[in-house]
Parts: sequence; C-alpha cells; structure tokens
Amino acid sequence: MEGARSTALLGLFLLLAGALFDAEGLYVAGVAFLGLAGLSVAWVLTGVRGLSIERTIGARRVVEDEPLLVELALATTYLSLPTCSIDDALLPEPQQVKGGRRHTTVRVSARFGRRGRRVLAPPAVIVRDPLGLSSRAVTGTHAQEVLVLPRIEPLVVPGEGEGDGGSVARRLRPGVIQSAEVDVDGLRPYREGAPASRIHWPSVARTGEMIERRLLPEGDARPLVLLDARAGTEPGAGEALDAAVRAAASLAVHLAKAGGCLLLLPGDRRPSPLEPTLAAWGHLHARLAVVEEGNAPPLAGLASRRGPILYVASRVLPRPPGVLAHAPGAARFLIVPGAWGARRPAFTVSGCSGYDMAMARARRRAA
Repeated sequence: MEGARSTALLGLFLLLAGALFDAEGLYVAGVAFLGLAGLSVAWVLTGVRGLSIERTIGARRVVEDEPLLVELALATTYLSLPTCSIDDALLPEPQQVKGGRRHTTVRVSARFGRRGRRVLAPPAVIVRDPLGLSSRAVTGTHAQEVLVLPRIEPLVVPGEGEGDGGSVARRLRPGVIQSAEVDVDGLRPYREGAPASRIHWPSVARTGEMIERRLLPEGDARPLVLLDARAGTEPGAGEALDAAVRAAASLAVHLAKAGGCLLLLPGDRRPSPLEPTLAAWGHLHARLAVVEEGNAPPLAGLASRRGPILYVASRVLPRPPGVLAHAPGAARFLIVPGAWGARRPAFTVSGCSGYDMAMARARRRAA
C-alpha cells in the first residue's frame, strides 16, 4: 500500500500548505488526494475480504519434462471475486483473473527440466485498485513438494540407431543365468536327492546320520549398474551429474527388462536387485532423483565379480577405474558424460557414452 500512503501524505502536505499560505485551491487538491488514498485502500480491503486460494497438484512425483497438471482455485465468501492476479512459482508470470464470480479455477501444465526435490511456496492472489495505488496479497495455507524423477532414455548403438540396444543386451544376457553353488556354508541334514558329492562323510561316521554340506551361491552374475556421483570442478558439473543419473536409470530399466540387474547407488554398500517386473523401481527411481555429489563408491570385491559391470561416472575419468581395467573375462563398460577422447563408444544414452573395456584390452593386446 505504498502508493496509497504516498498519496495520503501528498494530500496532507497540500492541506498544510493551503493553511500556511491561505490558498483555498490547495485545500481542494489535498482533500482530493486524501479521498483517493482512502478509496484505494477501501477497494483493496473489500476485495480481499473472504478471499482464499488453494493449489492442487495432480501428482507428487513427475518425470523430467513431463507435464504436471496443477489447479489454482480462487474463492470468496463475500459478494464476488475482485479483478486480481495470481502469483505462483509454476506460472511464468502473474496471471490476471477477472472478477464477478464467487469462485474460479486456473489450470496450469507445469514442466520441470531437472531432477530433484522441488518445494513450492504457497500461491498468492494479489488484489489492486484500478489506479494501482494500493495492493494486498492473500497467500495460500501451505507449501507443497514435488519430486522430479530422472527420465528414462533409449540406448543408441552405432550402426543400429535408437532402440533397445540389442547388441549390448546380447553381451550382457549370459550374466543373467542362475549362479552355481560352490562355497561351503556349514552342514545340514541330508536331503533326499542331493548329490553324493555333498555328503560329509566324517560326520556320517561320527554320528551315524546322513549329513551334507550346505553351500553358498557363487557371486551374483546379473549385470551391475554402478553410479559414481563424484562430480568434477569444471563448469557444467551439475549437468554432467544429471546426465549420469539419467544414464544409470536408463541402463537399470533396460537391463531389468532384459532379465534383471543390480543397481549400486552412492552411499550403499550393497547393490539393490531390480527384477524384470520392476517391482522395486519406484523406490530406486525416487532415490536417483535426489542423488547428490558424493564420495567414491565401494569397489571392494567387484574386480573379481564374474557378472557384467557398467560403471557410470559423473565426469570424464583420466583412466578406467581399477575395477574395470583389471577385470577377468566378464563384460565391463565405462559410461561417462559426453565423449571419452577419440575412442569409439559401444553405445550412447542420455548424453553419455559407453565404452567396452574388454574390447579396449583386446585391441591393446593385438597392437
């Protein structure tokens, strides 16, 4: 109401000047300005009386760049709505609303270009008098939160174009077979049909009962998608981290549909399984949405893993991680934002390029 206050002060100044110089014309102008200020304040106070605004969000989660339906509902309990404007974080600029009704709804299709948690301040409706001397805002009751999920993008293989990355899937599919049992994990009563090689004969001789060895399964052979969220210091590091998160999410979904995979996120010591049904994807997708720059991922024991490893880095690495450089025979891929020098990628996804470390080792040996 700064304009109304200034107008009122001007009116008082003219009245004082009229009294000081005995100028009747100044009295008229002073009273006019005071009346104008009072009318503008009365206009606004009457307009905001009983006025309320509420925002309804179509979903609490939305994928990057996908539309989110939002409704802004204005209502009044006194006469009718005044001509006003709505100010909301989801609007590119305040939107004008004509008065004359008891309630009205403004629909907005909002989009978010980057993943993460978005806290939306309460919306506000602003009432102004026709001359713009006075204004007052009525704010909604509470803020709201939207979780923006990283989008899933297709794999693009050179020579095959955009699609499901069939050749990459064929490289990784052998890793999906069931693992064999090889490690001893104690003893248990003999089960009918168990192979004779499992029988623990010293225990049979000592107790007279059939005892067999209990075995542990060999390391999981499903493809492992590992996200390294250590961002670089160069400009655009935040965008590179977002691209790496999208790449990890896209690879995880693609490999899960092809037979299942594991996903190791920053801060986890053990990977999370993702089955072809994608039953656990909702939780993992939400965690990917809030990934921040982190420390080095836990790599202990991964170098000897017989299943494929897809190492997704959020920056271009000067050299392959040891877990890839000294891998045995299984498929090993390094995925980095952009390109990794002049090397030819095996596939691209979400602005990142994937490089086959096994083929790189074979080329070096041939050379």
